Amino acid sequence: MPPRINGSARGSISRALQRTTNSQRPAAILLQSLRAASRHYASASASPLSLGGLKLPDNYVPPTQPPSARRPEERKTQLLRSYTALLRSTPLILFFQHSNLTAVEWAAIRRELRLALDNVPAPVVSPADSNGVPLNIASSIELQVLRTRIFNVAFKIVEFFDPGEQASKSNAYLHDLSSTAYETIRKVEAAADPNSRYAQVAPLLVGPVAAVTFPDVSPAHLAAVLSVLSPSPPTFPPPSRKKNPGYYDAVAQNGLQKLLLVGGRIEDRVFDLEGVKWVGGIEGGLDTLRAQLISMLQSAGLGLTTALEGHSKGLWLALESRRTQLEEEANGGAKKEEAKKEKTSA
Repeated sequence: MPPRINGSARGSISRALQRTTNSQRPAAILLQSLRAASRHYASASASPLSLGGLKLPDNYVPPTQPPSARRPEERKTQLLRSYTALLRSTPLILFFQHSNLTAVEWAAIRRELRLALDNVPAPVVSPADSNGVPLNIASSIELQVLRTRIFNVAFKIVEFFDPGEQASKSNAYLHDLSSTAYETIRKVEAAADPNSRYAQVAPLLVGPVAAVTFPDVSPAHLAAVLSVLSPSPPTFPPPSRKKNPGYYDAVAQNGLQKLLLVGGRIEDRVFDLEGVKWVGGIEGGLDTLRAQLISMLQSAGLGLTTALEGHSKGLWLALESRRTQLEEEANGGAKKEEAKKEKTSA
């Protein structure tokens, strides 16, 4: 005998139809068609459309997976994925420890930070997009508060978990939330190298931590951020009161006093406070460094060429002088023999 429609499934569909935002009349019609169809036997090949035209609504949610009331960016799984993506795509991150900042103080700090970044002149040549138009990264620099524990786990995944390496070992799931990633970081963490990037960053990720993320390494923008969030004259002086009076408001100053720069991650390398300030103090940005590197390589090549030419010239002169000396000695011997012959003949 063909199986009947399960009563629990019929009840789940009924409850789902009652949760819809449609009018009561279509739901009642669907329930009536469902009851009428339940009196007949259902074949194994019957589809939902064959059961009296029954069709689930577009906003149907299975009862085994109810909708979450939390926003996606506040869910732990989504937050972990966003942190791993941030670590893989962001070349420059500054870490700050903060203590009991209010929402008004955060707003004042972000306001002053945005104002300082807007005053940084746009690059002339580099960085540039495919069309050769200079890019201004000031609008993409963000200050965000981190969930320290989740960010710590995300850093472990980025540092120790390699999906390409694990793909050759098993056919299991290899995403950041998979059990393979969890087992990998659990095994590697116990025997982690103390000189690894995670071992260097882990002491900084203690307590409440905030991060400033840069989409590109720009010493000029880094200097602007340091002059606001961690000023240290004369290299990174704070803005003057006449130029930016809002920076000296009581709310902004109270918030800035609760921020402490502890380090940074630049191009997959960990820098302490002094290292971050060194990168921010590069005059002219990366273009100046590239020009200095090219000049150094050219001067080194020129010096190597001159040294090689000098040695070759010295060797040639030595051989040439020795050849001349041998020729003179040979010519002198021949002249003496001719003189002896002349004497004997006379």
